[in-house]
Parts: sequence; C-alpha cells; structure tokens
Amino acid sequence: MTTSFQNTAAFAENLDANDALKSYREQFYFPEHNNEPVVYFTGNSLGLQPKQTKQFIEQELSDWAKFGVEGHFLAKNPWMPYHELLTEKMAKLVGALPSETVMMNQLTVNLHLLMVSFYRPTKQRYKILCEAKAFPSDQYVLQSQLKFHGFDAQEALIEIQPREGEYCIRHEDIYKAIEENKESIALILIGGVNYFTGQVFDMKNITAAGHEAGAIVGFDLAHGAGNIELKLHDWNVDFAAWCSYKYLNSGPGSVAGIFVHERYHKQNDLPLFAGWWGHEKSSRFLMDKTFVPIQSAEKWQLSNAPIFSMAACLSSLDIFDEVGMNALIAKSQALTGYLAFIIGEINKQKNNCLEIITPEENRGCQLSIVAHGYGKPLYNELIKNGVIPDWREPNVIRCAPVPLYNNFMDIYRFGLILSKLL
Repeated sequence: MTTSFQNTAAFAENLDANDALKSYREQFYFPEHNNEPVVYFTGNSLGLQPKQTKQFIEQELSDWAKFGVEGHFLAKNPWMPYHELLTEKMAKLVGALPSETVMMNQLTVNLHLLMVSFYRPTKQRYKILCEAKAFPSDQYVLQSQLKFHGFDAQEALIEIQPREGEYCIRHEDIYKAIEENKESIALILIGGVNYFTGQVFDMKNITAAGHEAGAIVGFDLAHGAGNIELKLHDWNVDFAAWCSYKYLNSGPGSVAGIFVHERYHKQNDLPLFAGWWGHEKSSRFLMDKTFVPIQSAEKWQLSNAPIFSMAACLSSLDIFDEVGMNALIAKSQALTGYLAFIIGEINKQKNNCLEIITPEENRGCQLSIVAHGYGKPLYNELIKNGVIPDWREPNVIRCAPVPLYNNFMDIYRFGLILSKLL
C-alpha cells in the first residue's frame, strides 16, 4: 500500500498505470454524466453490471426458447443443478467449505429461515445481542422473531451502542455485554460490516466469546461478501447470510447466499422450514411426503433455482474467481488510503469540515464521511456534478471505491468536485 500520496492528477494517473487490476475496469458498464463515466462510489448499495452478464442471461433465454422444460436437463448449463455452479466460487469468497454454502432466496428471507434453526429460545436463555443501528431490515427480523416467540423486544434485544460522542462500537463493549448476559443470551447476530459506519467487526473473537457464553453466533454479511477477507469455517461461525447485488455485482434484488457450519449438516433433529429443493437429490422426484434433508447447507433450500438471477451472479463470480480476494483487498486498501488522504487535503482548505468515522484499522472498501454543517443539498450537488455516492441522514456521505472497477483517478476527481462544492 502506498503511504506517501499526492493530490495531483499525474500522481493518480501513475497509480492507475501501475495497477495490476486496471483492465477489469473495462469489464463493467458505468453510468455517464456529460458523456463521461461518473465517479461511482455506490458499489456498497448496488454493484455495476459486468459487460459479460448479458451473454450469461441470454444463454439461459436461448436455452429456454430452444428446450422449454427440457432445459432443466438439456441446457448448456442444466437448470436442475444450476445453483451448484455458484457454490465453490462463493465458498472461496466467504472462507467456507463448498458443502457449507448455497445460493438461494434473498437476504432477509434467508435470515428468517436460519433463525428458525438457530434461534431456539428457552425461558432462561432467550435474548438476542446485536449492534445498535443495524440495517433496519435486520432490526425488523430480530424484533419480529422475538415477538413470534412471545418475547418483548424492549427487554429481550440487547443493542450495543457506540459510546457517547463516538460513532463506532468498541469491541470491549461487545465482550462486556456478552459476559454480563451470558446466562440469558441465545443468539448473537451482528452485521459483519456495519452498513452506516463501514466498521468491520472482529468476527473471529466475537464468535469465540459468544460460544464461551453458550450462545449461537451468526453474521449478516451484506457489506462483507466480496469486500473483506472472510474465514467463516475457520472462525467457527454458526451461520451467516448475505446478498449478492452489492459488492458481488449480480443485479438489483438478485439471489442471496447462506453459510451453515458443517457441524450442523447431519443434525436432522434441527428445526427448519422444509421445501422440496432441500430434499435428498437422489429421491427428490419420487415425490414422497416424507422430507429427507440433504446433508449440507443445501437442506435449507426451499424452491428450485431462480436461473436468471443466478446466471447474473455466476457472471460476476467468474470474475472474482479469476482475480482472487487477496489482490482485491490489497487494491482496496490502497484506494481507501488514497481517499482518506484526499479528504485530509480538503480539510486543510475547508476548516476540517469533513470527518471520516470509519476506523482505519477495521474497514473494507467503504469510508463514511460526516460533512459537518452540510445537509442533503450537498449530496444533490454531487449527483449533479457526476458523482454517485450514498447519503445517510443527517449528514453522512458513504463512499465505496470498489477495487474491481474504481480507480485512483475516480478518487482524485471526487476530491476536486467535493472541494468545489464545500
């Protein structure tokens, strides 16, 4: 990672010229502003479209037209086992065994399905620990699950807050809460990367602390998959879920994924909501009324594969598989480092009006920047000037320079535009 940056176009251009991943930018479509690619810093909300995705989807449209229902067996990529094409590539990205990973449904659906199995409250052990200001959908999941089981969320949900005057949660406060509630916690469910601040949590040690207290530990990796290094199997995580339309570039509302540690695969007494795609493959079409679960994460499947969204996901996963997460993480660190430097340069001229709240030691692609004294009009002006970041009330700009398709000139251009608008 470069440690001595310069705020010049020549410096940014030189970094781009020496970037080993620079060719991948050309494999994505960019929205345009005044006939030029925008500065797109919103891969943490919706990743850009790989140019090859069209041919992946057209292949399935062609096979549907040619074979009809027989495409399940005769298509170039037969639809019956189509989800298996994604499994190994996805498992690499999240640090899992292939048997521990499957792509299915959408994120919030998957969280509910996993909680059927992994939130099993008793009168004594029923509380759920999460981070305060988790993504709202996660909060709704937890609150509704508690209500479904007859508990009051006000009493049963332990929300870990940042300390007064701080934006991020201290890990020692998480461990303290686990220890103080070790007799009553049933489940710990945290976003591995906080969507608002971009803080990456220490999932390995949170898992160990949770297990020491007798709790199940799971993570929402919507902002983690394809962004940071994950070792879910080695960290001994019980379960996890993620979407694929952010860093994984599979298109709006596309198929999501789950991880379930292999120690649960043969626990046939584990409660779960069953569907026919989770039934043992060799006897699935005997149509027997008795559910025989697959002995892998696939047992949590309900329905047959959504082929078109899986085709888009496969297109992107092929690129990730070619590049590798180690190379992406190295470039990501350089990009966010340069962005932090540019923000510092702007502050020298603008009375320190910008504050990066994402911790340097615990971050991925995203930097969350508080614009002190500014509101939504600043975001609107960025959009008008060809920058697409993300805005969170009341005054936070979330910027995610993604290593697959963003470059250093994007960051330099962003700095020029932002400085002009402040």
